[in-house]
Amino acid sequence: MEDMNQLYSDIILEHNQDQANKHELDPHNLQEHGHNPSCGDDITLQADIQDGIIKDAAYTGHGCAISQASTDIMIDLIRGKSVKEALRLVDLFLAMIKREETDDAKLEELDDAIALKNISNMPARVKCAVLAWHTLKDALEKEENK
Repeated sequence: MEDMNQLYSDIILEHNQDQANKHELDPHNLQEHGHNPSCGDDITLQADIQDGIIKDAAYTGHGCAISQASTDIMIDLIRGKSVKEALRLVDLFLAMIKREETDDAKLEELDDAIALKNISNMPARVKCAVLAWHTLKDALEKEENK
């Protein structure tokens, strides 16, 4: 189990340092701001959605390693997916963090996001891990209800 924890830590560090998804997105037709007042994490998500498909996404902002890594991982996961599929993946991620979904076979769909699974053991860090996912969900649901 220690090896898995190290692997997960490495994935989080790698995504925190990866700047490929951290920029203003031009063009974009979806933008949502997310803020976690308890620790100061602050992000703005942008996405370019065409015909119900998330063609591209990016973010700007700042925060702790967990919030930045989680945002980067999420963008990698949703790029190229339909809005409906992205929302399903967001719900799966949130269910994993809340420990409502523990089946690793199902969670494998989350790709690198599974590295954040053990955050549920650290309640103070949960808000950091879920910030981007809640922000995306809010944005996509607003978009669907237009």
